[in-house]
This record gives sequence, structure tokens and C-alpha cells, in this order.
Amino acid sequence: MNQGADAPFGARDEQAPGASGSTGASGGGSGTRAALIAVSVLLFLEAAAMVALVVWLLVDLFALEPSSYATAIALLVLVAIGAIWVVAVAFASLRRAPWSRAAAIVWQILQVSIAVGAFQGLFARPDVGWALLVPAITVIGLLLWTPVRLAYTRDEGHTSA
Repeated sequence: MNQGADAPFGARDEQAPGASGSTGASGGGSGTRAALIAVSVLLFLEAAAMVALVVWLLVDLFALEPSSYATAIALLVLVAIGAIWVVAVAFASLRRAPWSRAAAIVWQILQVSIAVGAFQGLFARPDVGWALLVPAITVIGLLLWTPVRLAYTRDEGHTSA
């Protein structure tokens, strides 16, 4: 039974080309399903946080007087682009689109770099650093786990209808 690439969260019954035997550490598919759900939930939480950040920056732009309107608007535009990207990646992860795995890993690496910066400097915020670092490492680890990685791959003979 082939559930296809557009079925959300379900573990595929077919194996990757060249694979033989069981999927190993997937625990019969339920572990893979839980990992796929965890990845999507974390991506949607990160997307919600980015949308909230856009709203916060927009409110601040009108409620407070920035020292530079150009910088404030540029920051707002960049954060809005990032929010759109994370929302798109989160929705694509539900469909297990192959590109969404790479995009999610890139986002998590960016998040790790921000977390590292939050631990350092005069205005260090370790609480923010941990809040960014823990989900990022979790998502990266899950996306690199072989059964999850295979769930994001498409069959070579797959054709879009």
C-alpha cells in the first residue's frame, strides 16, 4: 500500500531504493509518525512565533518613534519574509514535500546562530537562547533521523497529478 507523498504523517510502507529488511530504529512506524508530528508541531510553533514577532514589530513601528524609520521598516520586511518562509515550510512539512526538510534544517541552523548570540554579550539573554536552541536541535535531530529522512523522499517513479 502506497500512501504517496501528500499523505500527512503516515509512515510509508515501501522502502527506499536499495534498502532491505526493516527500517531499523523506526519502531514499527509509530516512532516515525511521532517524530513527523513533532517536527510539524515545532515548525508551526516557530511559524506562530515569527508571525507574532511581525505583529509586535508592526505595532512598535506605529506606537513608538524609531531612531531610524528606514532601519525599522527594513527589519520589519526581513522578519515578514522570514515568517512567510517558516509558514510555507511548516505547511509543506505536513505534505512531506522533499524541499521542506532542507528548508527546515536551514531555518534551524539560523535559529541556532541566533541562540548562540543570545548567550553572549552585554545584553545576554540565556532564557531566549535556550528557548531557541532546544527546539532547533530537536528538529535538526529528528530531520536527520533515517526513518524521518526517508519519509521526506519521493519515489523515483512518482508523478504529480
